[in-house]
Amino acid sequence: MIHNTEDRIVTIFGGSKCREDSVEYKEARELGRLLAEAGFTICTGGYLGVMEAASRGAREKGGRVFGIVMNQFKSEPNRYLTDKVATNHFYERLQNLITRSVGFVALRGGMGTVTEISLVWNKLQTRVLERRPIVLVGDCWKQVVKSWKDCLVVSDDDISLLSFADNAREACDIIIKQATSVRREF
Repeated sequence: MIHNTEDRIVTIFGGSKCREDSVEYKEARELGRLLAEAGFTICTGGYLGVMEAASRGAREKGGRVFGIVMNQFKSEPNRYLTDKVATNHFYERLQNLITRSVGFVALRGGMGTVTEISLVWNKLQTRVLERRPIVLVGDCWKQVVKSWKDCLVVSDDDISLLSFADNAREACDIIIKQATSVRREF
């Protein structure tokens, strides 16, 4: 668990399989830079793809980066982390990614990203977490959320908990505006 930090942490979710030349990687790197410049600490799952890109961008601006890694995974964490928090179980990892964050940003990813977003969103819906921004970056998310609304039990009130951004700059602006009033839960 991330303990005893005064950092204002923003967790970034996204796929591990995107390459350096992909849109997601470039946007995540820019997002890491922008959030670090704005004084936020970045938290990611600690591995490749979007996680590496966000970590890299933050480090390029002198930012602090937490990587929440799993002891079960065979792969090495990315080299841009300043702090590594090892966990034994998936749910423990998710709790570390979520609990201390004042905001969340998700870029396109796979089922892991959907799981992470779903858990945060559910905690916001049920008020287990005090309201804080969750920003979905990129064209894909509006279609995904529309499909969830059409096919599942998702209300307009549920959707109002989400923000959509076209790019890293918009996502950063939303985080800066909405995360300032969030009380951190210790």
